[in-house]
Amino acid sequence: MADQNPLQVMPSMAGDLARVEQQLIESVRSGDDLLTEIASHLIGAGGKRVRPGFCIAAAATALRTDSPATIDAVTGGVAVELVHLGSLYHDDVMDEAATRRTVDSVNARWGNLKAILAGDFLLARASELAAGLGVEVAGLLAATIGRLCEGQLLELRHAYDRARTEASYLRSIEGKTASLLASSCRIGGITAELPRAHIEALSAFGHSYGMAFQLVDDVLDLVASEEELGKPSGHDLEEGTYTLPVILTLGSAHGEELGGLLGAPIDTPTRDRALDIVRDGDGIAATITRARRFADEGRAALAALPDSPGVVGLSAAADYLLDNVEAAAA
Repeated sequence: MADQNPLQVMPSMAGDLARVEQQLIESVRSGDDLLTEIASHLIGAGGKRVRPGFCIAAAATALRTDSPATIDAVTGGVAVELVHLGSLYHDDVMDEAATRRTVDSVNARWGNLKAILAGDFLLARASELAAGLGVEVAGLLAATIGRLCEGQLLELRHAYDRARTEASYLRSIEGKTASLLASSCRIGGITAELPRAHIEALSAFGHSYGMAFQLVDDVLDLVASEEELGKPSGHDLEEGTYTLPVILTLGSAHGEELGGLLGAPIDTPTRDRALDIVRDGDGIAATITRARRFADEGRAALAALPDSPGVVGLSAAADYLLDNVEAAAA
């Protein structure tokens, strides 16, 4: 499950993502062998490459028949994936994470200082690639990195906050997740030189998908196994990040018991009890409903576009996202 990419319904996508993979490896080569090794660490660990796939699929909405992506679409996809990877390096330092994608996190293997510098290096490489695609793409990616920081900081401000609101949570995930997925689609549209209305529809889809994506990810953190996640389940609870299922449970009949467990660092037995409370309540189902609503908004944005291989791929991604979480929560 972890390595599947629903965009593979597009016949050319496997080849395009192989091109992305090769360019990712080339883009992080440095004159310093250690920096190259550290910067390459999570690339070698794999991943779905959802963001570059979205960039390529968005560009493919300009086509009537399937064909390989342009070099600009692939380069745009590499740039957004480097931003994503750089943010993971920094996130793992903040979370003191030990694993990522079933391998040692960069900070666990090389220490926080090297992880931060390698994350900065990845963001710098992304900016270089974006600059080669033009001023608009370069400005968009820079703004997106800023929104990632804003979303993450908002989340940190509410660490261990039992009074965290749904509105604050949604603002945070809009910055730290939805903004990059929206930009992935937008960059694909820009590189394909699509009409502005077409680009706006793709951006709206990426934003809605990104909101649904994070909601689903937060549900999976509570219901999936460590093997499926590539990291311990319930990690957000331990870190004091109270996501929407937890926020909704705190506001329910189970809120008093759950609130008594949260609000400060917790040990493993307390985490497991908190997980049981959230799983037994209605917060997970309500979160999945909200995710479905965002996914439907994304589908509505795609409905305004003519049929194309890209629209087929992006629609499949929205379907896969919800099928995935509903199967895990069943």
